[in-house]
This record gives sequence, C-alpha cells and structure tokens, in this order.
Amino acid sequence: MATVQVSEAEKVYILHGIRDDLRVDGRGCEDYRHMEIETDVVSNTDGSAKVTLGHTAVLVGIKADIGKPRPLVPNEGYLEFFVDCSANATPEFEGRGGEELGTELSNTLYKVFNNKHSVDLKSLCICPGEHCWVLYVDVLLLQCDGNLYDAISIAIKAALFNTKIPRVRISTDEEGGKEIELSDDPYDCMRLNVENVPCIVTLCKVGHRHVVDATLQEKACSVASLIISVTHKGTVTCTRKVGGGSLDSESIFEMTEAGKRVGKALHAPLMNVLQQEEHLGKKKQKVGFLG
Repeated sequence: MATVQVSEAEKVYILHGIRDDLRVDGRGCEDYRHMEIETDVVSNTDGSAKVTLGHTAVLVGIKADIGKPRPLVPNEGYLEFFVDCSANATPEFEGRGGEELGTELSNTLYKVFNNKHSVDLKSLCICPGEHCWVLYVDVLLLQCDGNLYDAISIAIKAALFNTKIPRVRISTDEEGGKEIELSDDPYDCMRLNVENVPCIVTLCKVGHRHVVDATLQEKACSVASLIISVTHKGTVTCTRKVGGGSLDSESIFEMTEAGKRVGKALHAPLMNVLQQEEHLGKKKQKVGFLG
C-alpha cells in the first residue's frame, strides 16, 4: 500500500482536527471526497467504468466469456478478479512492488462480490453443468491517494451496471448435440441486476475516533482499519481488519454501525448517477484522458 511520511507536528494537527470532527481538507469524519464516475469508457470490453475519488483513480473493465461451471455449483456462473497496480500510481508499485497488494485486493474482492448474495450468479448460467458466463473483472489502479477499496468497489458496481452480455440461444443439431449461438444485435443483450451489489466502506481508527475515506496522510496516523461491505439495505456482507494495530470491541461496534450508515447512504445517489448517465447515451460528455 502506498504510504507517506508524516512529521510528529503534522500527526498532532491531524489528530486534533479529527477529534473536533474537522479534517485537514474541511470534511467531517464520515464525509467522502469529491467523486467522479464515468461508464462505458473502454470500447473493447462488455462493461467498464472509471472512478476518481479525490486523487485516487481506478479503471475497471469487464469481459464476459463462456466457460464451464464449477462442480459444486453447476447452475451458476462466476467472477474472476485481477488487479494491476500501475507503477504510475505510486513509485512503490515499480517492479514487483504492486504484486502483493494486487493479490490482497483480488482476494478481498472475490470474497465481497463472488457470491449469490451480491450478484445473481444463476442468471449467468447458460446450460447447467455444461456452460456458463464467466465475468473477468480487470482493475487498474491509475493513481493512489488512499482509500483504494472504496474506489474499486464503486467502480466495479458501476462497471457491472454497464455490462451488456450477449443473448444466448441453444439449438440442437442432427446428432443431438447442443450448439450455442450468440446474438449479433448489440441491443439484444442481458443486463445484470446490481441492486444487491455491495459497496465497501473503509474506516480508519485515528486517535479515539474513526474516519471514512482517509487520505494517505490520515492513513499514516491510523493504527488500524476496518473494511466493511454494505448493501443498499445496510446489510453487512463482509468485514476485514487491516493494519498492525488492534481494535477493541467498542471501537469495532462503533465503526461497524458507522460503516452501515455511510454505506447505505452511498447506494441511492450512486444508482441515480448511473441511471442518469445511461439515459444520456452517446450524448454524455467524456472527461479526462479518456475523452
């Protein structure tokens, strides 16, 4: 994970500000930085999204391919995750520096998203036990300024919302074998229901309080963090503690309740933005280097 050096005087300044619910950039303890979301930004994918959270930028592309269902769940498709930590995001990712973080992020994303409670995996089944859709989710970290988990989860939900899977028709040949035909019509496609797809909220313990969407400077003052994935109903689907410090039971309870509150409030405006951009179609304005 990208880190920065913070002097003792800066730590005291940050700690005192958070204690009074006034962070260095003027936010409250449960406020996110300015966020920008773009969908359908990569042409050779079935779904894509770019999310900028403060100075953290994440690009997600999803490619649908036909594969074989897993033996234990023959009537479900599945997701595969790959996270690439670009050396341009931070010098610490140069060489093999980003591989360990990429693996850690991939494992967490797999636990959060690749289950029937988050995504309707049965809708990805084509022929039980024989064929299913496999969604390959590629995440590219373009710029790192803290709070990677939250930015990645929002980008994945936006990319899943944008994903268009070709309609499949199964026919039988003269010998009784099954043939799969994919529709060539770009409008004849299947869309995923992303209503239950959770968003990750990362809470960092700084002093005696906790903050949402911590910057690298605030992260340097934190003893430990709690990663919580929350659905639109406020249901917690996954929790994970990161960092070298410890958290007492009271802090965990307070951070979990705050994560549920913040996560639940995040879904409605996110879905509104995605639906508005969907209605714009080709009229929407492209910004950034992808414009």
